Amino acid sequence: MSNFQGQDNDKLYRFLFQNRAVRGEWVRLNNTFVETLNTHLYPKVVQNLLGEMLVATSLLTATLKFEGTITVQIQGDGALKLAVVNGNHQQQLRALARVEGELSDNASLMEMIGNGVLVISILPEKGERYQGVVELDKPTLSECLEAYFARSEQLATQLVIRIGEYQNQPVAAGTLLQVVPDGTGTPEDFEHLATLAATIKESELFELNAEDLLYRLFHEEVVEVYPAVQTMFKCGCSRERSGAAMMLLPKDEIAEMLVEKNGVIDIQCECCGTQHFFDQNAIDELTKTMN
Repeated sequence: MSNFQGQDNDKLYRFLFQNRAVRGEWVRLNNTFVETLNTHLYPKVVQNLLGEMLVATSLLTATLKFEGTITVQIQGDGALKLAVVNGNHQQQLRALARVEGELSDNASLMEMIGNGVLVISILPEKGERYQGVVELDKPTLSECLEAYFARSEQLATQLVIRIGEYQNQPVAAGTLLQVVPDGTGTPEDFEHLATLAATIKESELFELNAEDLLYRLFHEEVVEVYPAVQTMFKCGCSRERSGAAMMLLPKDEIAEMLVEKNGVIDIQCECCGTQHFFDQNAIDELTKTMN
């Protein structure tokens, strides 16, 4: 684990402009981002895209008043076959990518995914599941999401996301501004604040605490800032889930795997790298449990 210093690292803040019907969020992912990359040697452009997706997922989750999970997933026919981030209302995040082929260090979003689509899936603990499809027809993930909100939700939205390094470690940070969805906001108010937010520098996003950053951007506004929420990497895998997944295979296939693996089947989690081991006795116990 890395050891970042800073009072607002791995924190998300929600804020509201008192005299304008616009809400906002700011998040910086330090250890949260590093720990999603620790078990994989992704190309740099894929790391950066996952960082963007982690920030976007964190910000999107904070806009939703529900308890549950959100998944932001890109699938394409390019070298990047899959990029997926899962988060929940507790700001627990995880990410995974699958790459088949070479990618240049400056590959664009389109060059990475080819013909692809971004799907946002929301699964509340109570209520109906929602799924939205985002067209990947803009140069950046942020622009694609902004267009999605404008088209599907009729909400003016600005996303500013930056990926870089701080204290010699990867860092991902960003802000979201959005018209309050009660119909009282004006385009002029949103455009004014979005113009200010667009002036954010990487150094400000990566180094300043939330209070200093918001003052630097919006010192002429009255901004109400809500208590911070801690972000963290959390995979959610377990021996029980791995065993249950293995038991979905035909019995003869499990028996063949035991022979090939010298009597011990090991299942490694793709997200965190944790290994779970199952010998014949463990498989027998699983069989009894599932019958």
